[in-house]
Amino acid sequence: MKHLVSSPNYPEFPASPSLLNSFASSAAVCSVPGAVPRTVSAMTDQEREEDVWAKATKAVDDLYELRDTYFPPNPDDKVSRLHRESDLALKLLDCIPPEKRKLPMERGMYEYLRGKILDVVPDYKKEAEDHLSKAVKLNPSLADAWLCLGNSIWKKGDLPSANNCFTLALSKGPNKKILCQLSMLERKMAQGAENQAEIVEESIKHAKEAITLDVKDGNSWYILGNASLTSFFVTGAWDHSKLLQSLKAYRNAEKDERMKSNPDLYFNCATVNKYLENYESSLNGFEAAASKDPSLNAAEEVQKMVNLLDKLDNMLKGHVRAKRLASLAASLGAIDCKQPIPSLVCESFVQQGHCRYAL
Repeated sequence: MKHLVSSPNYPEFPASPSLLNSFASSAAVCSVPGAVPRTVSAMTDQEREEDVWAKATKAVDDLYELRDTYFPPNPDDKVSRLHRESDLALKLLDCIPPEKRKLPMERGMYEYLRGKILDVVPDYKKEAEDHLSKAVKLNPSLADAWLCLGNSIWKKGDLPSANNCFTLALSKGPNKKILCQLSMLERKMAQGAENQAEIVEESIKHAKEAITLDVKDGNSWYILGNASLTSFFVTGAWDHSKLLQSLKAYRNAEKDERMKSNPDLYFNCATVNKYLENYESSLNGFEAAASKDPSLNAAEEVQKMVNLLDKLDNMLKGHVRAKRLASLAASLGAIDCKQPIPSLVCESFVQQGHCRYAL
């Protein structure tokens, strides 16, 4: 039987089992209506304290796992689901007794987790930024708190401040997540800049640095693929070697089982194959992306290519007269991707676009 969390504001969605388990098993140290108690009489006070901190941290991890892997047909359903599950995570976090979060380090961790929970939704939330700002003041060594603060600030459009946060996070030590997020931000900062190509090269450099820290990490390869594809566009969309570099990175990303649920990986890889005229691979990629995230316009891309291939097939059969051939050539200009497609590709790579959730 699936667990449901009732709310008058949102439709019913199954709650994350792992989050519910964490919430229920913490009832012994936190009186929350509806929570299921467990026996903790054999645990010491220190063990109970460590247990509830660990469960709160895991609840946040589960929340972000949901964000990165749940793609319903209606994107609004995902936002509603995240709101519901973040409410559960906040209740779990509040299970930590006030006296156990008085010290600066403890308070810093509490503010960090609370801010990160609130920031899980796509839109900017000032409350999230406020909690994360408190966290880095109380404990400046929390690298992930700086990373989350940078992401929160990015959402409100303050790119220089976001970049400063990522740089400070990176100063705490090498970290592939921070390097990937910095790479994404640089692609956004490149948009409209006079030195676009130079900024995108920095993006590529940081993605490669992330890979050197963990060569098997699919997300790092995915970020490199996006940066290479962006480089293709900002340098005039003529250098196919950049497309090949991007395709190689995407294929390495696909080797990581954790990336199998990322629809944007398949969409972006299909886009590269389309430009390389690998139509069969492109069609397969768009179909895979559509099956994983119905909200993507992958079906439209598939139809465009089917129409293109049908026209080419008819042309090769020799049934097209010269006048008809000229008309066909003109119509193909809008279909065969001779120029960048701002709403689907160029802006989505220079901006956050198809790298929606890289945390």
